Amino acid sequence: MTEHVSGAAPAKRRSDLATRAAAGLVMIAVALAALYAGGRAFWLLVTAAALLMMAEWAGLVRATRARVTFAILTAAVVMLLAGSASGHFSFLVTQSHTTWEVAGWCVVAAAALALVTFSPKLGAGLLYVAWPSVALLYLREQPQGLGLALWTLAVVWSTDIGAYFAGRSIGGPKLSPAISPNKTWSGLCGGVVAALIVGYGIALVLALARPLLLLGAPMAVLAQMGDLFESWLKRRAKVKDSGRILPGHGGVLDRLDGLVPVAVAVALLLMLDVL
Repeated sequence: MTEHVSGAAPAKRRSDLATRAAAGLVMIAVALAALYAGGRAFWLLVTAAALLMMAEWAGLVRATRARVTFAILTAAVVMLLAGSASGHFSFLVTQSHTTWEVAGWCVVAAAALALVTFSPKLGAGLLYVAWPSVALLYLREQPQGLGLALWTLAVVWSTDIGAYFAGRSIGGPKLSPAISPNKTWSGLCGGVVAALIVGYGIALVLALARPLLLLGAPMAVLAQMGDLFESWLKRRAKVKDSGRILPGHGGVLDRLDGLVPVAVAVALLLMLDVL
């Protein structure tokens, strides 16, 4: 996520905003369609995003082409196992497994990737990609899965949108200038307010667990922390965006950085019977 608060010509800023908005609407429409369909359609979208994220992570840590390829293949195997354990496929896993077990497979795969490639950073990247992917699949498979996954996605989207417009219109002190000089405290506040309102509304309308009525605010903070972490990765790699695949948004990591910790957190709260 990027906040633009100054420095661009008005015409260029309007053009950038139009591009961001158009691409954002297309991405949201695709995500909602796959989310509604569930099953293999949702697994396919999550898997595609996971593989692209793995490729971009490998690029940020400057892995060789061979290591990038191996990392993507490993991520693909993990997602196949996750899909099979969820019942979407039967040729890899013939019995259902708990999400805890699938999360454990991710750890084993990450350790194997780190050992084979001699790159702990690639192993860490696999966990960064696999855990939120498994978390989203887990949420969608629950009795109220459509609502839970929608709440999770919508809270992150509203955080991004609220932060963007609040940061751009209000400006003010920087949130973390050493990591991401364009992010502001006003943007954080705008994102928190937007996520609280949207999260409350969705939880109320869909009769979700009561804690979700107010959890939008802390999840917005968590989303911003995920955003800052990815900004830190890009700063270390000396790049502006993690990729160029999404017009006006950069890479897939740029778009999903806030979703990574939020999806894991919501799934964990559900697994621990907090929700």
